[in-house]
Amino acid sequence: MITSTFASLSASDLYRILRLRFEVFIVEQHCVYPELDGRDTEPSTLHMWLDAPDGSVAAYLRVLTEPDGSARIGRVVTAAPSRGKGLAGRLMAAALERLGPDRLVVLDAQTVATGLYERFGFVVTGPAYDDEGIAHVPMARRP
Repeated sequence: MITSTFASLSASDLYRILRLRFEVFIVEQHCVYPELDGRDTEPSTLHMWLDAPDGSVAAYLRVLTEPDGSARIGRVVTAAPSRGKGLAGRLMAAALERLGPDRLVVLDAQTVATGLYERFGFVVTGPAYDDEGIAHVPMARRP
């Protein structure tokens, strides 16, 4: 498990992370949207990932700090060859451990992935909505 701020990311690590995010979110899921949203570079943003044996990024997520002090987990992604191995769950567990039990944590989950987040205490907090053709729901884990 590797955790880094943007300032500490090497150019190689940043490239590997962005490659995975683009391969899955834009190419595989056919979503043309501003994947580079400017939040990766915020000083408080944490980038967490697991490497694959071939040197690529096997799974990744990022943790943002929202203006109200809550944490937002997003960009949770696993490379196709690494799916089904529990890597997203490992990343979620590590992120939540780092954030601690006393902090509100929010995320927007693809509806097909709500079970993953429910295992970590997240509950749906609003109606489903369409995001680039993929159904999502807002979820939160309260302190």
